[in-house]
Amino acid sequence: MSERLLSQLAHVELITSKPEESLHFFKEILGLEETQREGQSVYLRAWGDLFHHSIKLTEGPRSAMGHAAWRTEGPEELQKLVERLQASGAGEGWHDGDIGHGPAYRFRGPGGHLVEVFWEVDWYQPPPHLKSRFRNRSQKYVPRGAAPRRLDHVTFASRDVIADRRFFVENLKFRYMEGAVFDDGRPYMNFVSTTPFSHDLGLIFDGSGMSGRINHIALWSETREDVLRAADVFAENGVEILNGPGKHSIGENFYLYVREPGGHKIEMYTSGYLVYAPDWGPIEWKASERPESSWSSYWPDAAMRDALPPVEK
Repeated sequence: MSERLLSQLAHVELITSKPEESLHFFKEILGLEETQREGQSVYLRAWGDLFHHSIKLTEGPRSAMGHAAWRTEGPEELQKLVERLQASGAGEGWHDGDIGHGPAYRFRGPGGHLVEVFWEVDWYQPPPHLKSRFRNRSQKYVPRGAAPRRLDHVTFASRDVIADRRFFVENLKFRYMEGAVFDDGRPYMNFVSTTPFSHDLGLIFDGSGMSGRINHIALWSETREDVLRAADVFAENGVEILNGPGKHSIGENFYLYVREPGGHKIEMYTSGYLVYAPDWGPIEWKASERPESSWSSYWPDAAMRDALPPVEK
């Protein structure tokens, strides 16, 4: 039987050098709900996210990822992970937790990305004006901006895609779902998952030599029409569409990419497959087979392959 230690991607902290502009984008154009403010951070969530927040937006001197966080399957699984991470030499230790969740253990994989795992969490409790009549919804649907339903995945820029993938598979029991190589055989990207979805962590090759960079985050909408509606919302608000709408071959997901004012790439995302069989895959592609796009000869340009923080000069 496959060992399952992690439940889901819980939140991502994004550092922005343009806090006011970024907050306006996330709240009014993307359509997220603000749940709390503390110090230099604003805590945000999509209307269908279950927990206190799914994005922590923090002011900083340059845009980057602060950390990504996964919730474990339970307290015993958290302790098991801590022991493994300590033994691997990747652990950075415990911290007391943040607004919205309890004690978390932090570590860095080979690529230098700061990640934390935790169990105790605050389930979102909506104020009266956001309470849904549907008992299984954490909040009523508010059609403001693009209005995605939930956080879906984060994609790291990786100096060594294979090393990062092996670390997360071996230590945290992610499943390797799909990958792609350049036609000369060099690794290009790997997708790993803790759920039946194609991925909740993407790893894309980064030749900058820098560590800990982020390529993008993705938010899930229920239908393709929602993504197409988001394209209109972005266009009406002067937000440049970097790529899409289109369909990835890898994951078979319908997508659209934009950039928020702080520089982070945001993917609007829907559809794709679910895999429940524990012995499925992985599926591997060549770049010439167009894994990025099912419908065009698109190959990622500089705007799609860049990452944050910017390359040091």
